[in-house]
Amino acid sequence: MTTCWNVKTGLITATCILACSNLFAQKVANYAFGKLGTQAYEHFPFWTEDGKRTRITYTYGKDSKDLTATYAGKGSYQGTPCFKITLPNQQTLYVIPSAYKLQVRNAAKTCNKISNWEYEGPVNGVGTYCEVCTQDEKEAMLLLRKCYLK
Repeated sequence: MTTCWNVKTGLITATCILACSNLFAQKVANYAFGKLGTQAYEHFPFWTEDGKRTRITYTYGKDSKDLTATYAGKGSYQGTPCFKITLPNQQTLYVIPSAYKLQVRNAAKTCNKISNWEYEGPVNGVGTYCEVCTQDEKEAMLLLRKCYLK
């Protein structure tokens, strides 16, 4: 078990556990929209263990409120393969992997966001290395495709 520290905020962001890799039992791919510390910030950590989905959290807003999202299965959004997640308010979101980014949409088409992979670890030698975090956008997308789209 490793504690991850977000160097942007100076806060411990999670007790990290990793997977979908032969080297570790658990892994997490982090994706975010907006700027951390602002009302527009949204963060989705997608967790796996031994190559299987385990949990999805959703963090949003200036105060970083955390919610647990539920995996709702594979799907298709306008003919594009995706997976679905359900938030506690019962809103279903379609998560569409595209190249190295995630597109997140809802059925009402009121939500259409493009998310980038989010690095969590040391910057300029400051911070703690996160063993369980995917180390780049390629590894993060591979984890999502193997563990959430299969």
